[in-house]
Order: sequence, then C-alpha cells, then structure tokens
Amino acid sequence: MSRIGKLPIPIPSGVALESKVESVEVKGPKGKLSVPIPRGITVKTEDGTVFVHRADDSKPQRAFHGLTRALLANAITGVASGYERVLEIIGTGYRAEASGNKMTLALGYSHPVDFVLPEGVSAQIEKNTVVTLAGIDKQLLGQVAANLRALRPPDAYKGKGIRYRGEQIKLKPGKAAGA
Repeated sequence: MSRIGKLPIPIPSGVALESKVESVEVKGPKGKLSVPIPRGITVKTEDGTVFVHRADDSKPQRAFHGLTRALLANAITGVASGYERVLEIIGTGYRAEASGNKMTLALGYSHPVDFVLPEGVSAQIEKNTVVTLAGIDKQLLGQVAANLRALRPPDAYKGKGIRYRGEQIKLKPGKAAGA
C-alpha cells in the first residue's frame, strides 16, 4: 500500500468537493480547481475527510495512487489558504515594478525585461527587490517562480541575480583568491 496514497485528507471548513467522471472539482473561498483522476483510482468523501483508493496493485496504479492523493491535497490547501513564493532580487541597480498582471524588471541588461503573469498568479513587490507571488495552483505558482528566476539566475561569483528566499548560493573564489 502506498504510504502517501493511504493517508486521509482533512477537508477544511468552506471547501467543497464535487466528483465528476474523470476529475474532482475543489471549490473554496479562494477559488476553484479541477484535479484529474486516472482510471482505476477512486475518491471517496466520508465525515469531512477524503480517501483515495486504487483498483489493483499494478505498478501504474501504485504510482497514480500517491500522485492523485498529493494533487488533491495540494488543491484543497490551495483553495482554502493559497500558496506563496518569495523571490529576492540582489544586485546594484536590479529592481522590479508591477502594474496589473505585468512586471517590468531591471536586471543589468541593456533593456528592461517585461514579464507577464498568467491568470491565477498575482505579484506584490516590496522595496523594489522582494517579489511575493501568490496563487491557488501550486504547480502554476512554482513554474512562474522558476521562469522569473531563469531571467537572471544567481551569479556564481558575486551572487547577483534572482533567488528564492532562503536559497543558499555557494560563491566561487575569484582568480585573485586562487593565486
């Protein structure tokens, strides 16, 4: 039995699940998400908790069992409280500005970089160097944060660039230190 798949998922107050043929719709105070359910996996709701069961012990069924439970738990958490990802911009003259769903970043290039946020993700900028991304879809939020970080990943020598909050960058010694 899958160690992750057999765990029950508690449903917080204000969250409702609606089972359809090949998906489960999760509605909450922050919005709604749809989680696809593969063949052979069943989702049952009992007394404020959700259980995910599989049809047999074949390898694909075992893999989908844990995956479906994790995706469902992420969707429930997302519509109930949402997710946040914080990025820090480090470097002289590096800054960000937001207007609506568009961000303009100065990252040391000869031109400003425009970054359009997809629907479902919002950005809040503090002190022109701290970007807080928020949304209900964990996968989409992580992908947007990775795309934003890829615009200027941290430099190995000075550490300048965009990094996740709390990310440790091991700096290489320069050629003066190597001699």
